[in-house]
Amino acid sequence: MRHKFVCLGPDQWHKLYPIANGNYQSPIDIKTKDIKKDPALGHLQISWNLSTCKEIVNVGHSFHVNFEDKDNRSVVTGGPLTGNYRLHQFHFHWGQADDHGSEHTVDGAKYASELHLVHWNSDKYSSFAEASDKPDGLSIIAVFLKVGPPNEHVQDIVKALGSIKTKGKKAQFTNFDPSTLLPGSLDYWTYPGSLTHPPLFESVTWIIYKEPITISSEQLAQFRSLILTNHRLPQPLKGRQVRT
Repeated sequence: MRHKFVCLGPDQWHKLYPIANGNYQSPIDIKTKDIKKDPALGHLQISWNLSTCKEIVNVGHSFHVNFEDKDNRSVVTGGPLTGNYRLHQFHFHWGQADDHGSEHTVDGAKYASELHLVHWNSDKYSSFAEASDKPDGLSIIAVFLKVGPPNEHVQDIVKALGSIKTKGKKAQFTNFDPSTLLPGSLDYWTYPGSLTHPPLFESVTWIIYKEPITISSEQLAQFRSLILTNHRLPQPLKGRQVRT
């Protein structure tokens, strides 16, 4: 079964994971004319402690930067969220060329890459594993990356990729501040969705920053030297409302 999964691209995931055809699948194309302005949505409150950053791991379809999440030292709250969501890991998605690679699109436009900062609801659940399939279990902050000047903070990550060339390899990666990867503007879109890779649980409150950050062509090439491409295409909205 595992071998079979290796051969299945995203368009075939529904054969092993029927939820792939569910009503809350991600990513989506964000159509700006259909977005609802919600005055009840406040700013997101982000409190990340760089001492919780611990390792970088090659997980086969991407690399994860993992965080210590046994306490509330690194959390987000506010915005569309009720309670504290602990930072578990972050990872990127990219494509085979610089003109695509983001998972979410905006009015059909693609970015070169997309960063996902994955959090879990620590007020209601005792671990990421327990929270991961619950409707209010996860929240993912997404940041678009467009091609431009090299990003010095992304470069810190790129430097570490040489030590995790193959699936399962991990290396110490500490004292990295993920807030350096956020854009200057705090404006975001939010909608209910899913993980974008199996098991595709429909458990994610997505928070997508409108303003992109930059990444250089050379830095993207370093991502591709690990894995050529790893993004899922936008899924049907099926009646969901994107709010800002």
